[in-house]
Amino acid sequence: MEWQPDEQGLQQVLQLLKDSQSPNTVTQRAVQQKLEQLNQFPDFNNYLIFVLTRLKTEDEPTRSLSGLILKNNVKAHYTNFPPTVAEFIKQECLNNIGDPSPLIRATIGILITTIASKGELQTWPELLPQLCNLLNSEDYNTCEGSFGALQKICEDSSELLDSDALNRPLNIMIPKFLQFFKHCSPKIRSHAIACVNQFIIGRAQALMDNIDTFIESLFALAADEDSEVRKNVCRALVMLLEVRIDRLIPHMHSIIQYMLQRTQDPDENVALEACEFWLTLAEQPICKEMLSGHLVQLIPILVNGMKYSEIDIILLKGDVEEDEAVPDSDQDIKPRFHKSRTVTLQHEGGEGEEGEDIEDDDDDDDDTLSDWNLRKCSAAALDVLANVFRDDLLPHLLPLLKGLLFHPDWVIKESGILVLGAIAEGCMQGMVPYLPELIPHLIQCLCDKKALVRSIACWTLSRYAHWVVSQPPDSFLKPLMTELLKRILDGNKRVQEAACSAFATLEEEACTELVPYLSFILDTLVFAFGKYQHKNLLILYDAIGTLADSVGHHLNQPDTMPEVRQSSFALLGDLTKACFVHVKPCIAITIGRLGYVCPQEVAPQLQHFIRPWCTSLRNIRDNEEKDSAFRGICVMIGVNPAGVVQDFIFFCDAVASWVNPKDDLRDMFYKILHGFKDQVGEENWQQFSEQFPPLLKERLSACYGV
Repeated sequence: MEWQPDEQGLQQVLQLLKDSQSPNTVTQRAVQQKLEQLNQFPDFNNYLIFVLTRLKTEDEPTRSLSGLILKNNVKAHYTNFPPTVAEFIKQECLNNIGDPSPLIRATIGILITTIASKGELQTWPELLPQLCNLLNSEDYNTCEGSFGALQKICEDSSELLDSDALNRPLNIMIPKFLQFFKHCSPKIRSHAIACVNQFIIGRAQALMDNIDTFIESLFALAADEDSEVRKNVCRALVMLLEVRIDRLIPHMHSIIQYMLQRTQDPDENVALEACEFWLTLAEQPICKEMLSGHLVQLIPILVNGMKYSEIDIILLKGDVEEDEAVPDSDQDIKPRFHKSRTVTLQHEGGEGEEGEDIEDDDDDDDDTLSDWNLRKCSAAALDVLANVFRDDLLPHLLPLLKGLLFHPDWVIKESGILVLGAIAEGCMQGMVPYLPELIPHLIQCLCDKKALVRSIACWTLSRYAHWVVSQPPDSFLKPLMTELLKRILDGNKRVQEAACSAFATLEEEACTELVPYLSFILDTLVFAFGKYQHKNLLILYDAIGTLADSVGHHLNQPDTMPEVRQSSFALLGDLTKACFVHVKPCIAITIGRLGYVCPQEVAPQLQHFIRPWCTSLRNIRDNEEKDSAFRGICVMIGVNPAGVVQDFIFFCDAVASWVNPKDDLRDMFYKILHGFKDQVGEENWQQFSEQFPPLLKERLSACYGV
């Protein structure tokens, strides 16, 4: 008998799904509790799949939500599902993969993939054959839904599919997918390429056996009118360049012409995929030979791609000049990493036909502005090509540069400054004759009224720091440093960040050249502590650390401004609270030094730290740090002798750890030891010293006569 829902139970589940779409946090909390209760009932998951697949009278967002809650349950508890429940869910998925709604099809696809990823590909033997059979369906929805599910399975389980564990299903699947490259629907063509693309980097044998058919089929789709198809074609060619360049070399000039067109594609996603081609080609030994004749076309295209798009400017708040008072969100300070697409194929969340996104919580990168975009990819490509072609790149670039750098439109001027920075490493020799004119212009750009121009000028100048430092200091170093320090105190957070990073680079290059300007530099960095929000404070700390590395002992002058010393203490306090584990190795010494300069404030706490302090310091060899720390402890004992009484044996042990203390420090120890002995009297001292290990007794007697 097939499972049927209880009407009352069904209404309860529907109400829960409606409530869970409420923005009210109290309602949300109640929904969460209710979900936890309902999860105790094994057939609750039957209700969820029933709403998703059978309740076609319900609105689509509610049905899809039911499927996504079920997906989360599968992720968390699938191994506890009774076999009848698991069977019912699997059957419903396969029977309804062709739902008329793109949103419901995509949700079912995600659900199938999640079940498959729980080790069920092995125990659901009919899944792949059935999905492959459904591709032949006359019904578009069934074919598209099955392909959507297969694409997700290929993304999540590519290695497993190419293994003996499943009896190598790719031998059947890949030829099948290749047939669909010619399908009349662009959505189906796109799915088919995306499925095959998952197996390029892993060099799946079934794909290698069909590699020529695959490449021919890609060429046949080169001029496809659908942007998603073009994007997947570009992605395939970029990966093939990495793993099967031998098969592309005979066609390389045609491929380069095609990629030049696609890098200018009106759809930025296609252009970005195509732009990756130049990055990948630059890493191949044949790059110079293959690209030399095409630089005249390629360079202007890359330069054009380096402009901010309108949407970038909106998302980067390019019109907001002052935001230093706006606190950073946690999102601003999370670490971010870019990985090239060819290395880690990004998992794309399900998307319905009309473009409705499905919230799939596998994807936690919710930054609106993608970290990797056409501008950054074009700049990276120009950078690596400059390293391949060196100064041979300049004849194609210099005629463009002047027009860009002095352009009245700030967006174009900004892209010119980025170009100049991108070629700095590869074309440095050829650029040297132009730098005496360009560096003052860039320093002037540090004062531009647009924050995004000021920030890129910081970065580009840092790329030429080595040359700046090689010139007489008054020519470029001094004006650059003066303006960079002003930008460290800029009213815009992005500029602050860029200026701090650039200054750190300048510090590394200039080293002791900075010594004459130290007080000016320190005044600026200390002032920045009062201005900066969380994220930039981290970069500021880095700049201060780099300064210390660069100028060494010159920094060790009593930093004269009270504000500087105050900031040092504040920093120490923050570090102690935030990451004590890193401060801990120095903390004994620090306490001693604090006690040395302000014993009245620290001595009253002596009894709380004297024992661990002594146990730590006894293990440190004689040096200046140990000397200053012990002087501090001796001064504090003078202020608060009672604070050491309980743990005096530990103090004796620490004193005995000295091999050769300075004479005045030895006198301090002598006075404390004899003062304690006189205070307690000869008899009590004898009893007390009986507890000493023989070696300690011997040392104290020999060195201090007690």
